[in-house]
Amino acid sequence: MKVEFWVIGKTSFDYLNEGNDIYLNRIKHYVPFKMEIIPDIKNRKKLSADQIKTKEGELILSKINTSDFLILMDERGKQRSSVEFSDYLQMMLQQSYKRLIFLIGGAYGFSEAVYNRSNMKMSLSKMTFSHQMVRLIFLEQFYRALTIMKNEPYHHE
Repeated sequence: MKVEFWVIGKTSFDYLNEGNDIYLNRIKHYVPFKMEIIPDIKNRKKLSADQIKTKEGELILSKINTSDFLILMDERGKQRSSVEFSDYLQMMLQQSYKRLIFLIGGAYGFSEAVYNRSNMKMSLSKMTFSHQMVRLIFLEQFYRALTIMKNEPYHHE
């Protein structure tokens, strides 16, 4: 199974891009992993938040296949500890889906259509993070989960 990490728009801070690159390179040693940046909607300043979510949703849904398992990174989703996430990830990697997709939405979240298509919602915290910062937090936790699976010394409990 391929694992993909989809995000809306580019990260505008170099320090976050550097951190993202560090974890992306580490993750690729464990699983087939790809980060895809879905471009920002053009002329977004002229659109309402709902219009932006709808247009982003249409773009997202056009890229998803029926054989994909879609997990939305959403503050109202299920929270897991790092070890619980590792166990869940290990179980998911053994499923027969073509792709396991983790999706971070744009600044306004997801359209109702994307919520309806998703298979699961997952939260990294009860706190709200910027959609750019949560990318780095997710990548670190994903890497941590992989090292837990392999019994490597990165995670201490």
